[in-house]
Amino acid sequence: MIEARHLRVLRAVATTGSFSAAGRELGCTQPAVSQQMKALETSVGTPLLVRNGREMRLTQAGEALVRHASGILAGLTAAEEEVAAIAGLRAGRVRLVSFPSGSSTLVPTALAALRAAHPGTRVSLEEAEPPKSVELLREGDCDLALAFRYEGAAVAEEWDDLVVRPLLTDRLVALVPERHRLARAEAVAIDELAQEPWIAGCPRCRGQLVEVCEGAGFTPRIDFATDDYPAVVGLVGAGLGVAVLPQLAVESVRPRGVRTVRLEPAVRRQIVALTLPDLAQVPAVAATLEQLARATGRA
Repeated sequence: MIEARHLRVLRAVATTGSFSAAGRELGCTQPAVSQQMKALETSVGTPLLVRNGREMRLTQAGEALVRHASGILAGLTAAEEEVAAIAGLRAGRVRLVSFPSGSSTLVPTALAALRAAHPGTRVSLEEAEPPKSVELLREGDCDLALAFRYEGAAVAEEWDDLVVRPLLTDRLVALVPERHRLARAEAVAIDELAQEPWIAGCPRCRGQLVEVCEGAGFTPRIDFATDDYPAVVGLVGAGLGVAVLPQLAVESVRPRGVRTVRLEPAVRRQIVALTLPDLAQVPAVAATLEQLARATGRA
């Protein structure tokens, strides 16, 4: 195997014309240069220098290796500098996947702070709900996933193989039209909405809604289903039904024509940042995790 230090010695010998001059250039002794040249010739299995008294010249193999050595050493230097820049957060890339309400509330604050602290770090953002976002992480298609899971859900996701950074607990609230009979209530039990038409959110939230309602003794009549939170709010505001949304989702839109009412007993979801154990050691990923935690006051 050819070592970079041997290539540096060969290039110095070819440039200066002698072992002693090469030693002076490299800051080592003439015997050390001679020893490293012998090691290099052993590695490649052929002579690289022809010695004739005080004169020496490169063999054809030596000329070929010197010709490639400059490019190889330049590439190594560039690689060392790039790795040092990434390690020092002067450069780097993070592929972030987030669910939509996280993208519009937590992510902008975190990424603005990250850019201010480390302007050389680039972050790409893609939206996906869990469990899809977690699949993307495990498959290597992202470095960091903002995800959530509901407390007490019948089927809980397993995250034992991941680094889990808790960010916040997001409480669900009821949305009713502003002229609804419960619009002025401080809190509402979900079974008080049993006879209402429902507007359901994303598939995961829809499943949680059905689970909570069935736990309260009824099956919700879902008239409309949409992944778009502004559409949910608009449909409720138009008097077409009621909804239950996470507080974070409500904060991501302007809830016109609706009232939010606290649900009792409380239904919550845990918002977390997920990454793989090896990725958690990457400086740019660790810095992004830290800023996400700061954005929620959990740093």
